[in-house]
Amino acid sequence: MGRKVLVLNQDYSALSICSVPKAFLLVFLNKAELVAESDSYALRTVDTTYPMPTVIRLHRYVHLPYKGVMLTRQNIFKRDNHRCQYCGTTEDLTLDHVIPKSKGGKTNWDNLLTACKRCNSRKGDFTPEEANMKMRQKPFKPSFIVFLRDFSGSIEESWMPFLSKREKAY
Repeated sequence: MGRKVLVLNQDYSALSICSVPKAFLLVFLNKAELVAESDSYALRTVDTTYPMPTVIRLHRYVHLPYKGVMLTRQNIFKRDNHRCQYCGTTEDLTLDHVIPKSKGGKTNWDNLLTACKRCNSRKGDFTPEEANMKMRQKPFKPSFIVFLRDFSGSIEESWMPFLSKREKAY
C-alpha cells in the first residue's frame, strides 16, 4: 500500500505526509480525525470495513518552530524534476554549484541544481554565463507548502484545499 495521507495540524495547516497505516492508527486511537477519505478504496478486516483516509487532522496542535524543506540531494532532484537543468536529460545526474565554490558559491537552495555528469564536467569551474550554458530554471528554495504540493509525487485531489495557500516559492 504505497498511498500517502496528508496530515493537518489542529488549525488545518498542512503538517506532513504519512502512510495510510500510520494515518489509520492515529484515527483509530482517537489522536486524529478523518477529514477526507478515498472514494475508491477502503480498509478491510475480516468483519469490518473502514474508510481509507486521504486527509487527517490532529486533535492536538503540534508546534513546529521551523517548518522548512531540508536541503538534501534528493530534494534538489525532486525540485528539478530529476532532469539536468542544462540539457534536460535524466541520465547520470549529479549536483552542480551554479557559482562554483572556488568563486565563493555557497551550498544552498539558490546555488545548487541538478546537472548530468556531462554538463557538469563541461561547465567545470565556471559560472553558466562564462561556460555559455543556459539554465532551464533558476534554482530556488521551495516553501514547505509548495514542496508538499508540487514535489511529493502524486497527490490526492482532496489535498488541494489545504495546499493551495498563497505562499510564495521565489
